[in-house]
Amino acid sequence: MAQSTRAKRNSKIKLSRAEKKAVRVQRRQSRRASFKQMRQAFTLTRKSDSRLVPYLIMAFVGVTAVFYLLASLVTGSVWLPILPAVLFGLLAAMFLFSRRAQTSAYKQAEGQAGAAAYVLGQLRGDWRKTDAVAGTPQLDAVHRLLGRPGVVLIGEGAPQRVKPLLAQEKKRVARLAGDAPIYDVVVGRGEGEVPLAKLNTHLMKLPRNLSKEQVVALDRRLSALGAQRAPLPQGPMPGGVKLRSVQRAARRRG
Repeated sequence: MAQSTRAKRNSKIKLSRAEKKAVRVQRRQSRRASFKQMRQAFTLTRKSDSRLVPYLIMAFVGVTAVFYLLASLVTGSVWLPILPAVLFGLLAAMFLFSRRAQTSAYKQAEGQAGAAAYVLGQLRGDWRKTDAVAGTPQLDAVHRLLGRPGVVLIGEGAPQRVKPLLAQEKKRVARLAGDAPIYDVVVGRGEGEVPLAKLNTHLMKLPRNLSKEQVVALDRRLSALGAQRAPLPQGPMPGGVKLRSVQRAARRRG
């Protein structure tokens, strides 16, 4: 036991003063970066969402008041529930801000070339994504997803140009897909199209038709399929604010 205790003590890394100072500086810089991202996201969202500030105030006040009343009834104290109630109010306001910032960013990105590819990058789960497997000089594009539902082809751009691209790509994929289902989705607000903000939700609702082993085998076959790459611009989100950074910063503040 004594040898084990000494080994554990020796295994601990002792930091020098300079190293500790460097760690503190790094943490301060990280916090400043988070505050900067939050401030930038708030400014951009407020410009496009006039109801942001009133809704945040209502969320904070409403949740704080409800939690305070419930906690005061349970504890019988007037002062004890104040701090927890304020914290819950802040969490509610931060959650609402994150959701409205996401919605605002999607609205501003809608219609821009590469927006669908960026949103697909936020998709959770075991998906194999290939951007711009087909495209046009006007920056219309078809992206390919492979997952448990099967093969999903997502087209973004002008519908009159995207639909022929989808049909052509569907024929190419069908040669190697076998019995795997092939879905096609057009991003937009027209009839039969899926809005950008609801794209990932639509994909997550697709039925699971393939096993993990079948997905791996199909991925190997599709990797041999040539792709006509379309030149998509990077970072369609407005103002240079990445949505993932906004949500991560909101979670840190919460």
